[in-house]
Amino acid sequence: MIAQRKDDHVRLAVEQARASTGRNQFDEVTFVHHALAGLDRAQVSLATGFAGITWQVPLYINAMTGGSENTGKINGDLAVAAAATGVPIASGSMSAYFKDPSCAGTFSVLRERNPDGFVMANVNATASVDNARRAVDLLQANALQIHVNTVQETVMPEGDRSFASWLPQIAAIAEGVGVPVIVKEVGFGLNRASVDTLAGLGVAIADLGGRGGTDFAKIENGRRPLGDYAYLNGWGLSTAACLLDSAGAELPVLASGGVRNPLDVARALALGAGAVGASGGFLRTLMDGGVDALVAQITTWLDQLAALQTMLGAATPAALAGCDVLITGELREFCIDRGIDTAGYARRTAAAATADSNGTATGSSNGHQQTGSTR
Repeated sequence: MIAQRKDDHVRLAVEQARASTGRNQFDEVTFVHHALAGLDRAQVSLATGFAGITWQVPLYINAMTGGSENTGKINGDLAVAAAATGVPIASGSMSAYFKDPSCAGTFSVLRERNPDGFVMANVNATASVDNARRAVDLLQANALQIHVNTVQETVMPEGDRSFASWLPQIAAIAEGVGVPVIVKEVGFGLNRASVDTLAGLGVAIADLGGRGGTDFAKIENGRRPLGDYAYLNGWGLSTAACLLDSAGAELPVLASGGVRNPLDVARALALGAGAVGASGGFLRTLMDGGVDALVAQITTWLDQLAALQTMLGAATPAALAGCDVLITGELREFCIDRGIDTAGYARRTAAAATADSNGTATGSSNGHQQTGSTR
């Protein structure tokens, strides 16, 4: 039953990625072009850091799958691509391993085929501390993701219906596992209140996991004969909205959900993300073209991200958070209602120049310049 569900998730996610219209709220974030801002390519670094973690690139393969023979093969191929390109990688939910230890190899292959990489294990918010430790140990994981997914669980026919224990259990896991804990949404977004709550639970990082990519409400509706919860398709906050809502939060944030290309990576970094995760698009490439195609795609993304940084005058990914960006459309309306100053994002270079002339500096607790929020 669990293996079949995992295979269904992959099949439906790939179908969804192939059928996507290709538009989301990242399209409502536009860089203000400065013709003379460019750097030499040799001046640009892709390295990023947050919560005491340093990655050589600000891109990672986010949680996808595991738990069946088919998904084990997918994880093995993803691990090969991660090792070849140097990007960090996260496993899918390891609940299947806790229920059936015989499927351990479908997850441990992430480490076996990527022995020197940064690997993240993944558990749900009801996992015991012992099971969370088992997950970390199996993957020799550098960090642990805890996924939160009330919408998916609600639509899933066999899903959980009890969520009150999540906060104390997240705190217990964060205290007990011995590696940095990342709490991630699965595609419906973490707002500012959620990020602030996580900061009080001992969590190290929030992965905002917003709407715009794989829609797990739609996937679970696809597993129901009548699609009973079809009205929840499209639920949630976009990743761009989550980034704007969380500006200046105590926790460093990662961005995932609806990341389609290197420009989206740059947009997310410009809105304050420490790094950016992708999953659905990478899965589609792997399924359609194999490992070599995925390696080529990731390599191209990293090369083009460095090119964009060069053009925009951002020597590091963090420096993109000082670039001027325009917020338009429904995303701007969201900001107005949430009390977020979009004009500040459009005038960041001027604000930085004024601060420099006055001998002052602007900054934020997660290491990115933030002059675009009233919070």
